[in-house]
Formats: sequence, structure tokens, C-alpha cells
Amino acid sequence: MKASLAKSEIKGKVIAPSSKSYTIRALMSAALARGESEIIQPLGSDDTEAATDVLAKIGVGIHQDEGYWRVSGGDFREPGSDLPCRESAATLRFMTAIGSLVPGRCRLTSDPSLAVRPIKPLIQALGQLGVDCHQNKEGVVVIKGGSLRGGVAALPGNISSQFVSALLLVSPLADEDVKIRLTTPLESQPFVLMTIECLKTFGIKVNFSRDLREFETVRQRYQPAKYGVEGDWSSASYPLALGALCGEVAVENLNPESLQGDKAILDFLRALGASVTTGKNSVTIKKARLKAIKANLSDCIDLLPTVAVLAAAADGVSEFSGIERARLKESNRPSALREGLEGMGIKVTEESNKLSITGSPARGSVIDSRGDHRIAMAFSLLGLVAGGTIINDAECVSKTYPEFWEILKQLGGKVKLA
Repeated sequence: MKASLAKSEIKGKVIAPSSKSYTIRALMSAALARGESEIIQPLGSDDTEAATDVLAKIGVGIHQDEGYWRVSGGDFREPGSDLPCRESAATLRFMTAIGSLVPGRCRLTSDPSLAVRPIKPLIQALGQLGVDCHQNKEGVVVIKGGSLRGGVAALPGNISSQFVSALLLVSPLADEDVKIRLTTPLESQPFVLMTIECLKTFGIKVNFSRDLREFETVRQRYQPAKYGVEGDWSSASYPLALGALCGEVAVENLNPESLQGDKAILDFLRALGASVTTGKNSVTIKKARLKAIKANLSDCIDLLPTVAVLAAAADGVSEFSGIERARLKESNRPSALREGLEGMGIKVTEESNKLSITGSPARGSVIDSRGDHRIAMAFSLLGLVAGGTIINDAECVSKTYPEFWEILKQLGGKVKLA
């Protein structure tokens, strides 16, 4: 699908979709709790569908109704077929750990874009805890159930926070207490804190050091719970940025006390010079003349595409560091951003861990989204400023924000899909 974008004046109000990260964490926690849990206002998207489908194949009962899902967990069965994680990295990594609790063998498959993303450090860490698992030549992750002994696991903290979250999910159910030690500082720290917060709702306590380099759990039982999913600051960053670029947008369903790292979009918008007004659970952004910023994105790496297109419209040279892990996402995002921005007449300097963007008027262009939802959504914003822009593979937004193109239209965006 192609999305064609013309210059637009934007004004309106939207409701932020529910958090994908919290939805998947709640699903996995509910699956580990014996009994029935309720997830309120979960996100329906490609990634959460991958998670529900995989859990159903190992015996988790999931009844989906409008506004809530009922999840019956705690009684796994050996899957009768492969478990397709599609393009959901969280599903693949969390299930790599949970597979150690499932009878028999689990075989986790991935779509091509996910199969090349790292998982070896997690497999090695699970091996230190007694788990028999490996990734074969075809990229399939194979786990033998009933092998989670416990003990001490060491792994790097600068590749993916999901490795730590995966270990925390299963550690309370190991035969022995578990200690997790990180050999490098933890990046994307907020995501691990989100996992710990979610586990607490399901009755699990995690002890951790102040620097988030060490974690400890004793043997515990998950308790069924009612879990309300808050709005997603990652997805909200796009309409918020759109308001700063070409109009006025109010976004509701946002928790101002959220642990989500991408809440930092508010700090970035303020630093850029946008007009920001916060309410009890909403944020309103108005267009303003933007100025360049410098920011480290280590703890909010998914914001890189959003702040990059904002920087393209700002006066001066913006610099974004801490971006190296963005090369391991659905696409090599720094490279995709440089290519797309240069095609729109924006000067970009790409280094291994830094992107420098010189703001100037953007021109219309054809953007290769590389099948990456965040690249497609970010360039749509700049496309509504410049006009004459086409986003290829526009359907990829369904990974996290299926209603995205309709939301742009509701706000006054001139969008045609074909």
C-alpha cells in the first residue's frame, strides 16, 4: 500500500492507543498465573496478535471482547506445531524464556526482519540457568521445557532490555533463586522498570540495585489480576509531533506519571520550542518555530524517527546520540532516516552512534519505509508539511498503530491510500 500526502493544516483531538509494551507484558504475566486474569483496554495490533496466537498454542485460554481480554493461564501444554512470532521481538524474546516452562519442545519462528535481530545473549543467559535452548541455522529458536534450574546469569545490558525482561518473567518459577548480573550498563532502562511494575501487579517481587545492574528473585507464584493498560507514549509521539509541525493536536489517554521512556517526547518538544500544555491525562501541542536540540536517546530509542523529522523542520543543527541500537530494529533506522531525509532535501550526517540533522524546508519525495512502522509514521508527518510525498509499504503501521492513517485524516491530514 502507498500513502500519498499533501500539505495540510492540522487541528483536532485524538485518543492515544493503548501501550503495546504493557499489553504484551500483561499477556505474558497472565499466562504465567494459574487462574483467570483480565486485561483492560489492551492494544489490538499485529504484534499483540502474534503474542496471543503463540500463547494459545501452548494452552493459554484467551477470550477477547471489546475493551478487555480474559486470560486463563498457568497450565501449559506442549505445542503441536511451530510458534510463529511474526515480527514481534518482545514475543520472540519473552517466549524464549517462557518456553523453558512448557512441556516438551517449543520451536519459535520469526519473519525475516526479526530473524536477523539479536537473541544469542538471551539464549546464553538462559543456558547459565540450566535451560536447554539454541537457535538453529534456519533462525528457529528451540527450547526444551522443564529445564529452568535457576542460579546466576550474566549478560550485557546494552543490546536489548527485552533480554532482562524475559529473564525476570520466568525467574520466580525457577527451581532455585535467580540472580541476574549485567556486564554492561542497562540501556532502555524504563522498559525493565515497566516489566517490574507489571510483575508486581501479578504478585511478583523483584529486588534490584539502584543502577539496575543486578536483579534477584526468589521462588514465587504468579497471582491472577486485573490489569489496566495505559496509553502508549511511543504511538502518541506522532500526533504530538504533528501538532508541533503543522497545527494543533490534543492527545488524550496519556498517563503523566508513566514509567514509559518515550514520555520524554514532551521534554524534547519543549526543548524544540513547541507550545506544550499538559492536562490530567492529556497533552496539547501547538505549532511554533522550532529550534535545534541535542539529545541522548539511549533510554528512548524508539523516539529517534519522531525527533529526526522534528529536527528537519527546526532552525540549526540537531544532534542525537545513543542511537546505535536503532540499527537493530525493524530496519537500520539511522540509515533509513538519513536516506529519507536526504531525499527530502535535508542535510544529514550519520555516524555509528550519532545522527546530525540540519533543519531546512523539506521537499516532497518518495519514501522507502523499509517495512518499518516507525519510519513510515515519522515521514508521514514531514510529508504533510512538505506535500507531494509518497510512503511505500504504508500498511506496516499495523504492527503497532493500525488506525494511524485514519487518525491523520481525522486531524485534517490530506492522505490518500492506494
